[in-house]
Amino acid sequence: MTRTKKLAASRPRSIWGLALIALVMVSVLIGLGVWQLHRKDEKRALIAALTDRLAAAPVPLPPKSKWKNLNPAHDEFTRVKFQATLYTRSQTKVYSTGSALRTDISGLGTFVFAPARLSDGSDVVVSRGFVPDGADIPKLMPQVFELTGYLRFPEKAGWFTPHEDSSKRLWFVRDPVAMARASDWGEVAPFYIDLEKQIPAAALPKAGPLEVHLKDDHLQYAITWFGLALAVAASFGVWLFGQRRTR
Repeated sequence: MTRTKKLAASRPRSIWGLALIALVMVSVLIGLGVWQLHRKDEKRALIAALTDRLAAAPVPLPPKSKWKNLNPAHDEFTRVKFQATLYTRSQTKVYSTGSALRTDISGLGTFVFAPARLSDGSDVVVSRGFVPDGADIPKLMPQVFELTGYLRFPEKAGWFTPHEDSSKRLWFVRDPVAMARASDWGEVAPFYIDLEKQIPAAALPKAGPLEVHLKDDHLQYAITWFGLALAVAASFGVWLFGQRRTR
C-alpha cells in the first residue's frame, strides 16, 4: 500500500477520534453551564430566604427541648429575643479580618464570645460583637439583659485554619461547643446567638444587624461555559470543513 493510500485510510479514523473528543468536551461544557443555571436558582432562593429571615420580627428563643431539632437549612439567621444573665469573666475571642455579613466593621480584630444563662438554667453562647485589634475588651458584672440577635450554627475548620490558643482564649472558627468545653462553661446550646445590639449600648464590642451579601455570578459563569462549548463545536466544524476541502 502506498503512502498516499495509508494516509487516506487513516484520515477517517482521525476524524472520528477528534469528533468523539469534541463531543465529550462540548457535553461537559454544556453540563457545567446547566449546573451553573441550577446554582443560580438555588443561590437566589437562598438570598431571598435569608433576606426574609433577617428582616423578620424576632421570635422567642426556642426552649432547650427543641434545640436538637434546629438545623442550619431552616433556622440559620432566625432573629430571636430572650432574657439571659451574661457572664463575661471567661469570654473568648475569635480572630477575624471583618465580616461578610456586616459592612460597618473592617480590618483586623476579634469577635467576643461569652456564655449566657437562661431563666430555665440552660446556657447559650452569644457573640457580643467586634473589637478592633489592640482595643480593650470590657467585662461586665453578671446581670440579666434583654438580648436580641440571630441564631447561628458552628463553623468547621478548614485545612489551613490555625489551631486555637486556649491559653489566650483565641479561636479561629466560631464553634460554641468547643469553646465551652475548653473554657469550662459547661453544657451549652449547639448554636450561638449573634447579637444585633451592643451590651451595654455605645460600648465595645460592636454588635450590629446582619445583611445578605452573597455573590450571584452563576449566570455569567453559565454564559462562559456555553460560550466555550460553542467555541469548541465551531472549531471542530472549521477543522472538519478544511479536511473535506483537502480531500
